Amino acid sequence: MSEKTRECCRQRADGHRHAAALVLARGGSKGIPLKNIKTLAGVPLIGWVLRAALDSGVFHSVWVSTDHDEIEKVAKSWGGEVCEAQPRAEDTKRPRGCDMQHPGHVPVSASVPRVKEALEMITLRGLDSVFSVVRRHQFRWQEVKKGSAELTKPFNLDPSNRPRRQDWDGELCENGSLYFTTRELIENQGLLQGGKVGYYEMLPEYSVDIDVDIDWPVAEQRVLRYGYFGQATPEVVRLMFCIVSGCLTEGRTFLSVSGEEMVSINTRDTVGIRMLQSEKVEVVLLTSSEDPVTEKLVDKLAKRTGCKIVQVGEEPLNELKLIVEQRKLEWKDVAYMGNDKADVNCLNLAGLSAVPGDAPVVAINAAKYTCRKVGGMGAVREFAEHILLQREKAKSLMKQYRIDCSSK
Repeated sequence: MSEKTRECCRQRADGHRHAAALVLARGGSKGIPLKNIKTLAGVPLIGWVLRAALDSGVFHSVWVSTDHDEIEKVAKSWGGEVCEAQPRAEDTKRPRGCDMQHPGHVPVSASVPRVKEALEMITLRGLDSVFSVVRRHQFRWQEVKKGSAELTKPFNLDPSNRPRRQDWDGELCENGSLYFTTRELIENQGLLQGGKVGYYEMLPEYSVDIDVDIDWPVAEQRVLRYGYFGQATPEVVRLMFCIVSGCLTEGRTFLSVSGEEMVSINTRDTVGIRMLQSEKVEVVLLTSSEDPVTEKLVDKLAKRTGCKIVQVGEEPLNELKLIVEQRKLEWKDVAYMGNDKADVNCLNLAGLSAVPGDAPVVAINAAKYTCRKVGGMGAVREFAEHILLQREKAKSLMKQYRIDCSSK
């Protein structure tokens, strides 16, 4: 532990403990290179962890330990403070029990309530260390090395009396999502797990290992359904702004032999717009004074999509805030899709925001969702599906809330 990090963990002047979160994010992952900043469901992997930690409100500081410049940039863009990674276990002698899997290995849903509940096991119940587990129903057998005459034997079952899954409680296994401990336990005993130990059980749907590429699509589907998307309530989106050039189109204007200007629009994207409109989400397309679309093209575009088209200046926010006010909406009710530096303020402000996969870094860092698809090739459709998925998720949460209230 560096002196800078250690100082942040000392008891505060007001007598309360300083609760610091530390995310381990090295750049040398062998299974998936730079896994920590690879986009998972539109958000860098480390972004899911940092967002939950920061929004939980239970940490006085949130740190990222890394040895890679790009990871440092992404971590800072998501609000984390950065400290230099300490050498690995094979390079130097490390305290017993500190060579743990870092939280990013299983990040599907370290959501705010889970972070709070797990930490309160230390702050309120007086435990010294708490870690997350998931219940597995798997029969384990002893490994037999190739060429060995030894026979295998079961570790956790009696083959003559094999239980049915529903008759067996299973076993609790660490899932690497959360490790909470006291500074004293680390400094005095070199342990993350010791003293009065407790575990925090997470449901299987909130836990998935990401070790190789084949795990990634499974994790994406899981996080889209169960993940924590922030404190705002984007599920109430009523209005979407979308930049035409570079989002709805690929950003190119074609000229015919006769001099007529043309743009290419993907039918998947227009279907995505109609999907939103059918759910009562107004879609407004934006053209830029810096990249004007001819009046003829604007008319055709409006007719094709059924959208109002507005021209914005160098700072789109100047025109768009008037539209939001006229519709008596708040920015949390707005979705915004842009693709460049000029869109940063709107991307930051909107309840849901996205950029195509080929957007520049400055726009990606400001957006809440990064599409896999590039501009003009299905990115708008992908974002539309993301918006509608969040609406469905909100409906389920609201339904559960009403059930809970009626039962009280």
